[in-house]
Amino acid sequence: MEHVEGEDKGDIKLYAISTCQWCKKTKRLLKDLGVSYDFVDMDLLDEDKKKELEKEVKKCNPKLTYPTLKIDGECILGYKEDKIKEALD
Repeated sequence: MEHVEGEDKGDIKLYAISTCQWCKKTKRLLKDLGVSYDFVDMDLLDEDKKKELEKEVKKCNPKLTYPTLKIDGECILGYKEDKIKEALD
């Protein structure tokens, strides 16, 4: 996981694909909101690490779609700007 500095709004983890436009929009939104978060681009991982993290993602997103955003354990699947802002308030 890579860390992005910002305001601490809880435990925020973003599971993304490096080429996904919705994933990029989610990263941009989090940056614009100025929050601290961790992210990983799943497609850039080696197979062992990818399989390990996929188990984590499947707990809240069995279909393994991206972006998958976890905010203090709450999962937001896909780019949902309003829901993300609400979860961070």
